[in-house]
Amino acid sequence: MDKKELLERVQADGVKFISYQFTDVSGAVKSVDAPINRLETALNEGVWFDGSSVEGFTRIQESDMHLRLDLDTYAVLPWTPVEMKRARVICDIFTPDGEPFAGDPRGLLKRKTEETRKRGFVFKVGPEPEFFLFRRNGGDVVHPVPHDVGGYFDFSPNDEAVQVRTELMGALASMGFEVEVGHHEVALGQHEIDFKYDDALRTADNVLTLKYTVKAIAAQHGLIASFMPKPLVGVNGSGMHIHQSLFNEKGVNLFFDARNEFKLSPLAHQFIGGQLKHARALSGIVAPTVNSYKRLVPGYEAPVYIGWAQTNRSALIRIPRYTPGMDSAVRAELRCPDPSCNPYLAFTAILAAGLDGIDQKMAAPNPLNNVNIFEMTEKERSRMKIGALPGSLAEALTELDRDSVLKGALGGYLFEAFMREKWAEWDEYRLHVSEWELEHYLEIA
Repeated sequence: MDKKELLERVQADGVKFISYQFTDVSGAVKSVDAPINRLETALNEGVWFDGSSVEGFTRIQESDMHLRLDLDTYAVLPWTPVEMKRARVICDIFTPDGEPFAGDPRGLLKRKTEETRKRGFVFKVGPEPEFFLFRRNGGDVVHPVPHDVGGYFDFSPNDEAVQVRTELMGALASMGFEVEVGHHEVALGQHEIDFKYDDALRTADNVLTLKYTVKAIAAQHGLIASFMPKPLVGVNGSGMHIHQSLFNEKGVNLFFDARNEFKLSPLAHQFIGGQLKHARALSGIVAPTVNSYKRLVPGYEAPVYIGWAQTNRSALIRIPRYTPGMDSAVRAELRCPDPSCNPYLAFTAILAAGLDGIDQKMAAPNPLNNVNIFEMTEKERSRMKIGALPGSLAEALTELDRDSVLKGALGGYLFEAFMREKWAEWDEYRLHVSEWELEHYLEIA
């Protein structure tokens, strides 16, 4: 879309304000808002903002940052009132001297996918972000939606949560999403909305858009939408499984090989091998919070053990069954990410891990089909050389610090900013005294 077309669409849509959006290192959406009469200036000159107070950005003496609009990301925010109708445009961040800002997560993924295209690959992903809908029950106490009586894929037409989910899908469709399916997940109050498989940059934009749209629509119903990985004790947490494959510029799926038992090409096997090799370090980026490691435990369908399979959902990477004639649908599903991650950093890291497997011609280990890894003993897993993901954020960050491939993919600036924020999060958690500790130790210690 060019500038003239955007100005015409804004007028036709009756938009009054534009939110110029970008993200910090953690994936939080930031925006600089302006009335519509400033749009033409923004299109021609960009938008200046103070980056010194944004996590992962600049020092106070280097605070000026410059936003350049990506016109194809224009979308009206459907929950805003007509008299104050607002649209968003996602932006890339540049320094005052016109160079791409090294601390821009979106810019990082854009550069990585452009480099990948020069190698003849188009990286496509299809994430499945899960979330919970909660209702406040007085004060700050939050409980699952009381009328949500559904289970996995249940149809309950009078369920309040189903009505909210339907409205969410409509809102996303109005913003340009190609929503494929929405359904109830395993836990009470848990849902999933899936959208079209697409190139990594567009999909990362869509993940962030999905999250704040879900939160906004839920709030209009007096509900809280949470993408927290493990908000409730004793039930399944929320993951964000990522389906992925490499295509060429002609749209041919390079992961497909009709002669292979699993319909996977040698390239796909190498890509999988790279992700398994880097899995422990990768978890620090795709499962980046203290809470992430309360989801990544055996017994709640979350993958913990490092391996791949077609028929085994306890494996870290699953290969969905091949449907004859659906060559383009052959893909690898990485199951450890959760929706608390920054999708730009996550997609950059999983791509870098896979490409390292291709560059090093890594052989994927034997598949773990027809075996439940959760039921195996530690000795059995050791004998089969099945490793495990880190058990805490601290362990994951330590692994990430040792991984030169992933550090190189993030670049020095973003890597240091990410590690600084995450170690601070770990230290804050480590020093916090929880209710569990008080209940168990206060009187008996």
